[in-house]
Formats: sequence, structure tokens, C-alpha cells
Amino acid sequence: MSGILVFACLLLELLVISISFFRGSSYHVGCLETERRALLRFKQDLQDPSNRLASWTGDGDCCTWAGVACGNVTGHILELNLRNPSTSNPRSMLVGKVNPALLDLKHLSYLDLSSNDFQGVQIPRFIGSMRNLRYLNLSDTQFVGMIPPQLGNLSDLQFLDLSSNYLYVDNVWWLSGLSFLEHLDLRSVNLSKASDWLMATNTLPSLLELRLSNCSLHHFPTLASANSSSLTVLDLSDNQLDNSFIPSWVFGLSRLVFLDLGFNNLQGPIPRGLQNLTSLKHLDLDSNHFNSSIPDWLYKFSPLECLNLRNNSLQGTISDAIGNLTSVSWLDLSINIGLQGRIPRSMANFCNLKSVNLRGVHLSQEISEILDIFSGCVSNGLESLDMRSSSIYGHLTDQLGQFRNLVTLNLANNSIVGLIPESFGQLSTLRELQIYDNKLNGTLSEFHFANLTKLSWFRVGGNQLTFEVKHDWIPPFQLVALGLHNCYVGSRFPQWLHSQKHLQYLNLLNSRISDIFPIRFLKSASQLKFLDVGLNQFHGKISNLTKNTQLLFLSVNSNNMSGPLPLVSSNLVYLDFSNNSFSGSISHFLCYRVNETKSLEGLKLTDNYLQGEIPDCWMSYQNLKVLKLSNNKFSGNLPNSLGSITSLVWLYLRKNRLSGKIPISLKNCTALASLDVDENEFVGNIPTWFGERFSRMLVLILRSNQFHGPLPKTICDLAFLQILDLADNNLSGAIPKCISNLTGMVTVKSFTGSVVVQYLPFPLDIDLTITEKALVVSKGEVVEYGKILPLVSLLDISRNNFSGEINSEVTNLKALQSINFSFNTFTGRIPESIGTMRALESVDFSVNQLSGEIPQSMSSLTFLNHLNLSNNNLTGKIPLSTQLQSFNASSFAGNDLCGAPLPKNCNENVPIPEDKNGDEDEDGVDYWLYVSTALGFVVGFWCFIGPLIFNRRWRYRYCHFLDRLGERNNLASVVRKCC
Repeated sequence: MSGILVFACLLLELLVISISFFRGSSYHVGCLETERRALLRFKQDLQDPSNRLASWTGDGDCCTWAGVACGNVTGHILELNLRNPSTSNPRSMLVGKVNPALLDLKHLSYLDLSSNDFQGVQIPRFIGSMRNLRYLNLSDTQFVGMIPPQLGNLSDLQFLDLSSNYLYVDNVWWLSGLSFLEHLDLRSVNLSKASDWLMATNTLPSLLELRLSNCSLHHFPTLASANSSSLTVLDLSDNQLDNSFIPSWVFGLSRLVFLDLGFNNLQGPIPRGLQNLTSLKHLDLDSNHFNSSIPDWLYKFSPLECLNLRNNSLQGTISDAIGNLTSVSWLDLSINIGLQGRIPRSMANFCNLKSVNLRGVHLSQEISEILDIFSGCVSNGLESLDMRSSSIYGHLTDQLGQFRNLVTLNLANNSIVGLIPESFGQLSTLRELQIYDNKLNGTLSEFHFANLTKLSWFRVGGNQLTFEVKHDWIPPFQLVALGLHNCYVGSRFPQWLHSQKHLQYLNLLNSRISDIFPIRFLKSASQLKFLDVGLNQFHGKISNLTKNTQLLFLSVNSNNMSGPLPLVSSNLVYLDFSNNSFSGSISHFLCYRVNETKSLEGLKLTDNYLQGEIPDCWMSYQNLKVLKLSNNKFSGNLPNSLGSITSLVWLYLRKNRLSGKIPISLKNCTALASLDVDENEFVGNIPTWFGERFSRMLVLILRSNQFHGPLPKTICDLAFLQILDLADNNLSGAIPKCISNLTGMVTVKSFTGSVVVQYLPFPLDIDLTITEKALVVSKGEVVEYGKILPLVSLLDISRNNFSGEINSEVTNLKALQSINFSFNTFTGRIPESIGTMRALESVDFSVNQLSGEIPQSMSSLTFLNHLNLSNNNLTGKIPLSTQLQSFNASSFAGNDLCGAPLPKNCNENVPIPEDKNGDEDEDGVDYWLYVSTALGFVVGFWCFIGPLIFNRRWRYRYCHFLDRLGERNNLASVVRKCC
């Protein structure tokens, strides 16, 4: 009996040992020597800054090394997982090349080298010989070139990920050999030449996931039906497909759970065929051109967990039937400008909702009502609520405190009024609060922030808020972004900001601070990338900023800063020191590290006291797009190196003492859209190459210089030009007849808003835009135009020596709003067709030698509000119109004109010729005389009285005239009674 027990115990022990082997216990035979040496050879070709492979040393068991897994029975290496564990840390990457020693790992079935750096080489072909591989992940490894077709030899492969590299293929026929493949990820692989991609993937019977995002697939191939009936994930996003519609084979993938067709050019209504995909849990149609209402059948997809219809052209309202989507946890209907209406109360059923984005949807709804809808079960799980720019209004209420799990709240750019409720301080999980650009008021104190320990984004600028905290307050949070523009933060720079060690974005624009510039804070803020302290009263000098290498955006405009310009880092992208009192030369500033390429895209130094010559150090500013040096004391010639800034779009040099000719090197700046050299001392002819090289020119202002000679015909090649100001020079000759080629003055649509609004690169999720402004002389006044600049069209050649006739081609410029030809020597008549320039608001032809009558068509200029035709040789009657008679008499002075508003009446009595046939019947003569007299009386009476009855303005002007006349003739009392 005892023998049986011993035998049973031995069997049990063997069973335990066997099970432990198969379950990966510590019982194993150890790795094989050949495979250990193979790993060491593989390591030799790799740099390992973070010592991830520190265990790969000596004669130890390689099965215990980091990333290595072996079979417990055989000891063969089965898995090699060297995936970068921290993709945000470059030091944790393995760097080098893939050594072919991997071929000695003949039983390797799992290989993951993802998120490392193999330095721009091709994927090694020998990987195609590792026949036992079932899992291969080479994503984000900096491989380049063609994918080796030898990968098609891996017939046992079930998982293949080559995404996020710089790879391409001419065809993918080799995929057809991977019959066991279940997961295929080729995101960012260039498949533009692989027209067989659909046919090849359709031959894979086991395929479950297909990810082809950003693969340059420009069209959907046709297919009778899809054999991939097992497919559950299909991602074809970000391909800019040129087909208008989703092909029918997609609708046959009945097991599809995940479908992403975002960022393509799909158009029309959301296709009904999608309703066949009843298993869908994730539907993403982001950034297409769908233009229908949200279809009712979509609201019946009860399994749907994620619905993204963002950035389309959807119309209509959000139906109450949306409440049927009770499984939805992620909903994005944002940026659909045609979508409007209120949030339906049925959305209170979204008990699983984690994130909702209704940005840009025209809700026209009170914020208190919205919070009430979400205050039930939704408030328990909601983590993100984005309703910026959604036309919501009303007061924030204490209901806000119910959303205890809220992480992100964005209500920016609405019409929310009143105080920020105290319950805001109960949102202990809140990380991001953005309610800038509303109509909030009141005071924020330490009490509001006591529990907000996780707060990292706080942007409340553009409201009338007061930030009132103790001088020695230390916040419980560490901010990444703080926006308090237009808020009052006290007269001194907030001391508590010194405690914020992770701050990257700080906006204190127009915060009414009067203090010394916070240079100590700026030098200690090691992560600060954005600083705007413009429109305050900072004073003092700014010292060297070259060590602030992380700083990308710095604006100190409109303060009281003085002294020389500080040196700045070459990494700075945008710098605005305008409207201060900086003085001295800019040579040291501009020429610092002259051989080092600068990142600067915008440099604004206008309205200071800078002087001297502009240095010849622009060679290293190849990224500069905006350069504004106006209203300083710069002198001398423009440097030739200015022409090396080929990216330059805006160049403003007005109100300096610059002289000489425009350097020919400037012809290299072919991207130039706006050039302003007003009020300088430039000489010479207007360069003929302007028209040849500046094809994108929109604004050209050469006003108040000493340019001479004729207007070159090549100026007509500036097809997009909308503002041309050549006033106050010594230009002469006639207006070229080709001037009608300035099509930018024919229609304002040619002026693109992207030129006015500059988008700056910024690492945070912040839309960083700068609206460029132009100073334009219109109606005798200097006007600054910003966002509406695309709507402005102007032609000013006044105060020159132009002569000849104003040719009719000028009247083809029908988009012009202002035209000024005054103080020249133009002759002839005003073109009769001037009445077709219906957009005109200002016309000045004064001080010329124009003759003839004022064209009757000018009465059609209904937008005209400024007119000066004085000091010409015009004759005849001023045409009758509501506009022309409303101008002061000075607008017509110095001519031989008559009629209102001039006091001179037009004498229309024509002398009666002598009767050559004196024997005619006197009765007949008397009859027609009486008839014409009566008819003339009736017509004259109503031409005079009618306008006075129906036009109140004329009636007041006439009464005022009679009033003055009455005072001279003692008739004042009679006139007052009549009027």
C-alpha cells in the first residue's frame, strides 16, 4: 500500500513540474548558447542611452534578460519585445541598425522593435526569412524606402504593423501569401501606386483589422463584393479620397465594429448604406463634406459608443431621437455651421457619456438649461464638455458643482454673463477650464481654487474679471496654460506666478499692470513658450534673453520699455516690441550669431526710436514672413540681404528716413503680398520687375516718396492687387490702359483671408493666430484695417504729375471703394461709365483740368459718401440724385457748374428765335404759347415742390437757405411758419 502511495506522489510531482514548465514557472532549461551569442551581436549595433539592455551581459541566462522570453521546455527564444516603453522620452530609444544575427533565433515567433530609431535605413530583407514569426511590429522605427516583398514569405504571420515610418510600395501582391493574417496596420505607408491594395487585402480570409490611414489612397477602388466578411476594424481616414461617395462594398462588411473614414473628400448626404452596419460601435466621418441633416436611421444604432461627425456641412437640428443612442460615450458634432437648434432633453438618457463636443453648433440656448439636462446620470460620468462658440447665453449656476468627474470644460466665445459660481471650486478633478471671451464679471479669489489641485489649463481672459489673491498666495495647482487677457490682476506683476514651474502659456494682455518688466520670472520660467504682456504699463529695460531657448512667442507691445533691443534666442518664432521706447541701433540684435539659422516668422518693431541704417544681416532669417519696422528713425539704403528672405509676405517700412532705390535683390521675395514704404525718401522709377516678380501682391503703398517717371505697364501684371497707393510722388505720364487687368480691383474675392491671418506653430493645443493690419489713407484720413482688409479696395495716385485723359478702362475696376486722382493734370471728360463702379464710396478728382459735364451716371453711385470735383473746368448742371445733392458746395467749387447744392441756379430759358414768317396766324402762336406755359408751370412746380415734400433732408436744406435769405430781407418769421 505504501508503495502505491510513493508512486502516486511521484506522479503528482511530475505533473506539477510539467504544469509549471508549461505555465512559465522558474523551472526551465535556460537559453541556448548560440542564441545568447546572437543577442549579444544584435546588441553591439545598438546605442542604449537609458541602459534598457543593461541585463544583456556576461554568461548569464539570456532567458532572464529584459525583453526576452523563452520556451520552458526547449529553452529556445520565442519572443523579443524591445518596444520603447516611453515614446515621449527620446533617450529611451534604441538607436542603430538591425543586426542579421536575429536569423539565429530560428524559433522566434514574436518580434517587437517599435518606437525605436533605426536611422533611416530600409527594412532588412532578411526579416522575410524568419519563417516562424507570427507577430511583427516595426512601427515608428524611422525605416524608409520600399517595403521588402520578402515579408510575404512569413506565411504564419498573424500580426503585422509597419505604421508611422517613411515607407512606400509599388504593389502589395506579396500580402496574398499571408493567409493567417488577422491584423494589418500600414498607416502612413505611401500606397499611391499600389492600385491592387483592395484586391490583395480581399484575399486575406482571416483578416480582422485593416488600418490604412494616411496612405495617399486618392480613390476608392470598385469591388463587386468583399470577401473579408470577418473584418471588424476598417480605418481609411486621412487619405483625401477624391470619390464623392462611399462604395457599396463597405456596406457589405456586416461584422464591422469600427469604421473610420475621417479626413477625406466624401460628399453628399450621409449614405443610407451605412445603416446595414448594425454592429458598429465606432463611426468616424470627421472632416468630410457631408451636407445633409443627421439621418433618423443613425439614431437607431443603439450599440454605438463613439459617433464623430465633426467638421462637415451638416444642416438642420439635433433630433430628439438622439436619445436612443444610450450606449454612446463619445459624441462630437462640432464645427458644422449649418447645424443649429437646442440640445434635446432626451440627451439626459446618455448615462454612459464621457465626452461631448458641440463646438460651433448654433444652439441659442441658456447654459443653465444645458446644465439641467446633463445634471442627472450624465453628470456622474461626464469628463469633457466643449461648447465653445455655440451661441449659448445666460448665467452659470451652481449646477456646475454636480459634475464631479469633469476634467475638461470649454465654454469660450459665447455670451455667458454674471459671476463664476462658487460651486466651480468643487470640481476637484478639473484639469482644463476655458471660458474666455464671454461677458463674465466679478472677483476670483483663493476660495475658488482651494480644491482645484489638478488644474493645469485656466483661460478666462476676455471677461471683466478681477483676480484678487493675497500677495504671498501659493496656489494648490501647477498650471500649464494661463490666460487672463483683459482681466484685472492688480497693478503689480502677480508674485504667485513664480511658483508655477510648468507654465508654458501666459497671456496677460491688457491686464492693467504697471510694474518693472518681470525679467526674473522670464528667466526662471524654464518651460515658458508663450508670453504676451502687451497693452500694459511695464517699464525698464530687458536684458539678454538668449538663454530662453524654449520661448517661441514674446509680445511686449504698447508698454513703456526703453533702452536697446535685447538679444534673443534663435528659436524664437514671433517677437513684437512695437509701440515702446526702444532706442539705438538694431545691428547687435539682428546680427547676433549671424551664421545661425533663425526660426523667427514675425518681427514687429514699429513705433519706437530705433535709428541708424538697417543692417545687412538678413541671410539667416529664411523663415521670416512678417517684418514691420515702421515709424522709427532708420536711414540710408535698404540692404541687399533683405532680398534673401524669400518667405517674406508683409514688409512695412513706412515713416522712416530711408533713401535710395528699391534694391533689385528684393525681386527674390516672390511671396510678398504687402509692401508699404510710405513717408520715406526713396527715389528712381517704380521697378518694372514689380509686376513680374510680385504676382501675389495685394497691397502696394509707395506714397510720399520721390519716385518719378511713368507708371510701368508691368504694374498691370499684379492681378491680385486690391490696394495701390502711389500718392505724393513725382510720377508722370498717362494711366496705362491695361489697368483693367488688376482683377483684384474687379472683385474682392481674390483676396484670401489666410494672408491677413497668420497661423503660428505652437506645441500646445492652442489656435495661435495673428491678424496683420494695414494703414491706408482713405478720404484724407489714415485708417487701420485688420480682419476686414480683404473687403477694402483702393486706388490713389493723387499729388503726382499724371496727365492725359482718365481712360474708360479705369471704370472696369468695379470693386474699387475709393479712387483719388486729385492734384494731377488730367484733361478731358470724366468717363461716362463711372456709374458702373457701384462699390465706390469715395471719389476725388479735384485740382485737375477735367472738362465737360458731370456724367449723369454718377447719380447711380448710391454708396458714395465722399466726393470732391473742385477746381476743374467742369460745366453744366449737377445731375440730380439723392447722393450728389447731399454733398457740400465745396465739393463742386472752382468749376462752371450750376444746380444744387451750389447756390447758382441753372438758366434753362432758351432765347426764342425771330419769326421769319411774320405773316403766320397769330391765334395759332398764342394757343401754343399758352399750352407750353401751363405745361411748363406744372412740370416746374412739381420738380421743385415734389422733392421737398418727399425728401426731408432737402426740405431742411431749402428751409435753411430761405432762413438765411429771410434774415437779409426781414422774412425770417414767414419762413419759420412755412417750415
